[in-house]
Amino acid sequence: MKKRLSIYPSLLISTLAMAQTGPEQPNIIFILADDLGYGDLSCLNREGKINTPNLDKLAADGVVFTDAHSSSAVSTPTRYGILTGRYNWRSTLKNGVLGIYSKPIIPTERTTMPVLLRSRNYRTACIGKWHLGMNFPTTDGEEPVDNENRYNLDFSKQITGGPCEVGFDYFFGVDAPNYPPYCFIENRQTLDIPDTFYPVSKEFDCRAGRGKAAWDLEQILPALETKAVEYINKSAKKEEPFFLYFPLTSPHTPIVPTSEYKDQSKLNLYADFVMQTDAVVGSIMEALEKNNITGNTLIVFTSDNGCSPRADFDELGEKGHDPSYIFRGMKSDLFEGGHHIPCIVHWPEKIKPHIINQTICLTDFMATFAAITGYRLSDNEGEDSYNLLPLLLGTEEKEIIREATVHHSINGSFTIRKGKWKLLLSATSGGWSEPKKAPENAPEYQLYNMDDDIEEKHNVYDKYPEIADDLRVLLTRYIKEGRSTPGLPQTNDGEYPWKQISWMK
Repeated sequence: MKKRLSIYPSLLISTLAMAQTGPEQPNIIFILADDLGYGDLSCLNREGKINTPNLDKLAADGVVFTDAHSSSAVSTPTRYGILTGRYNWRSTLKNGVLGIYSKPIIPTERTTMPVLLRSRNYRTACIGKWHLGMNFPTTDGEEPVDNENRYNLDFSKQITGGPCEVGFDYFFGVDAPNYPPYCFIENRQTLDIPDTFYPVSKEFDCRAGRGKAAWDLEQILPALETKAVEYINKSAKKEEPFFLYFPLTSPHTPIVPTSEYKDQSKLNLYADFVMQTDAVVGSIMEALEKNNITGNTLIVFTSDNGCSPRADFDELGEKGHDPSYIFRGMKSDLFEGGHHIPCIVHWPEKIKPHIINQTICLTDFMATFAAITGYRLSDNEGEDSYNLLPLLLGTEEKEIIREATVHHSINGSFTIRKGKWKLLLSATSGGWSEPKKAPENAPEYQLYNMDDDIEEKHNVYDKYPEIADDLRVLLTRYIKEGRSTPGLPQTNDGEYPWKQISWMK
């Protein structure tokens, strides 16, 4: 039986009227949850058991994308795609995520979302999780080493290559909440000298390394929440518009809801952390209301990928909740559960509440913000970014914005979606939900009709080989031309082992 994505009727019957047109340049807040599943929002999952009232209100008063996707099924690559408008596999990182003390993967000469907005007179801030690499200073000029026997980091010096080098006026946050250094970084400096060694913690999924004494994992998210509200309060008094990129550390590991939220969901700690994440969004909305800037502030809320197995799917399933909704797979996968994500846009002065069922990608917000602010992208900017503004401003889907959309798994496998067809250039999920090795005699590729088989249960590759071949050819062109949007061909960064891929001809 065919299953369709649905959201609560309240989103269909919302009667919020479009307000008067405000200033040309809206404030922009991009909230990126970490490892939040599509099925974790109560407005998107009728069968879900987690209550998310603030996100439900944001959705009821805004635009809901039911077919939104991250470019990758894991963290670092998706963040790269958002900030550059470029598919992650065009960067030097071809699979996986960055590790502790990794070098930056965004070149300082590349136009990023904050660079674009600064050129349009925006003040820009990043508050939260970075995970795109930094140049951490060392005492001997060698690569950083942080273990019980050796330590060569020098945090009396500035950290370069981070947010402030790629367009942000201000940064407050962490590299990643489960990576050292276990302390906050403000702009280019740690706020404390990390002089306490913390061993590996399997409970919290934390890597070994140094941090400030008495570092409290539970207080990371509240501190980011406080800083974000402070930034809004200060920015509301300024004449120039602001851009706040707010990548949350939740509900990713360490899964550490504060005492106020523990056991609130009656499911498990992950669900409690989702509820705390929803409350953070509520704080942002409240700050906008108090400063009377809700109407002309554009909010994007989304997630960097699907839900992680650390949420404990089995435990949640026993209580009737599936973070992946009806989708197959989870974080890291080529299947929908890896990259099919919640995405809500809220901008009361410009957009009426409606639902969009078109396939979009998080890389698209680069071109969208360019269109909103009057910036013209050059051929070497936002090569995989499509302008979503016509969809946001319209009440009907008339024009198909994207020709096709490419997704990437943790191991570097590809899938491409065009219309109802989705081709996985892999015999496995490419991620964590299934064995890395395909069963003997398994088909080399997978093709799914997403209109009839959203759960990806029936591989029809053998039935429609010509469709699969057309998609393979299109993906090959996207790769070789360095772009998927119209424009002059560009060059991908770094070497990719294309010769090892049999379908790349």
